[in-house]
Amino acid sequence: MTTRQDPTAAGHPQAPEEDLRAMRGDLATARAALADAAAHTEDLLAILPVPAERTTGQRTVAAEAIDVTRTLREMFLRTHIDAVHDELTAGRTRHLRLAELAEAAAHAFPGLVPTAAQLDEERTRTQAGKEGHEIDQGLFFSHLLRSPVAGTHLLESMLRPTRRALDLLDQYVATGRIDLGPVQLERTGAVARLTMTGHDRLNTEDSRQVDAMETAVDLAMLDPEVEVCLLRGGETTHPRHRGRRIFSAGLDLEALAGGGISLVDFLLRRELGYLHKIQRGLITGDSTSWRPARVEKPWVAAVDGFAIGGGMQVLLVSDHVLAATDSYLGLPAAKEGAVPGGANFRLSAIGGPRLSRQVVLGGRRVHAGEPEAALLIDEVHEPDELDLAIERSLDRIRGQAVVANRRMIDIAGEPMDAFRLCMAEFALQQALRLYAEMSSTR
Repeated sequence: MTTRQDPTAAGHPQAPEEDLRAMRGDLATARAALADAAAHTEDLLAILPVPAERTTGQRTVAAEAIDVTRTLREMFLRTHIDAVHDELTAGRTRHLRLAELAEAAAHAFPGLVPTAAQLDEERTRTQAGKEGHEIDQGLFFSHLLRSPVAGTHLLESMLRPTRRALDLLDQYVATGRIDLGPVQLERTGAVARLTMTGHDRLNTEDSRQVDAMETAVDLAMLDPEVEVCLLRGGETTHPRHRGRRIFSAGLDLEALAGGGISLVDFLLRRELGYLHKIQRGLITGDSTSWRPARVEKPWVAAVDGFAIGGGMQVLLVSDHVLAATDSYLGLPAAKEGAVPGGANFRLSAIGGPRLSRQVVLGGRRVHAGEPEAALLIDEVHEPDELDLAIERSLDRIRGQAVVANRRMIDIAGEPMDAFRLCMAEFALQQALRLYAEMSSTR
């Protein structure tokens, strides 16, 4: 058994060479050695005060112990990720979503990712007062997505309809309308109209909103009567914009500071869930059949007021974008200390790297009337003319060959493997940004 260094001693402890060799060995040996090392670190953390109450010295001790174990996790994942994924998914016959995969990994490979109990404990703390267990989830999903085999299977699993949507499908198809809280979905003729209804919050995003969005996207895609989908913000009751439609103010920064924004259930789920589904459609059949196993529909987005952060990200995966003349777009990610998901990747492809740097790094707002807006917005109309313009665009984009052609455009513009590698890097970088102050010492 490895003789472990005392992490409370002075100096900068390194991962024991014996443990590093074990990580590179067979899966059974590596699994046991990782579990032992992780338990050793957790025993240390348990005798320290909670993160917010630690002295500078205690923070250093905790950070160094965590770093040693994280080095072992990195080596374990680099060596065994495909074998781990095969075990968790029964040879890729189970289609586990992000949260299900993380939970299964916590049970099957102790110490690899945080347990449900550890995450529940973290949720009771503000973001600044957390231990940072989600970084290990970011490390796990980063390695998984880098694998062409495991990563592709995860992306395809996330493109399947959610259980909530399947449970609600009959009710929605029968009535043509459903209220999901932050999102209302209504079918009129062959159009599915998704209206964001965070009336007093400017349609800011949190885990509840992302769940409602993915459910609504699934239902609209699965509805056999729907040929085209519209996404728009509803009228707001916010004092500054009362009575106006607003598209979205992006990430709920109060929820982020309060520790309510999850890496897996919000940040990764949004990217691999409803945003990816809008772009690529739903996988609904047996992938071994020669027949296409995917349901796709064209998406129109209409911007009133502003589309900030996640709101702008929706536009980058939409087929047709309209905007009022007084509206603007923005990705204030650097200012907020976040990474805007796949927007860096997509905005650079659509508007070029220079515009992408100005918007993401410099916080530039792109107003609907600017020349550069033509790269991001298809039509700009006066506010009182927008409703009629939306209806015209919905009729125009319903052609029989639209779906096949949008698929070919998406394959050329964003190959699945390129998106997968982008998300692999995002998983780790966003996790580090969530815990930037802590991870800077690790």
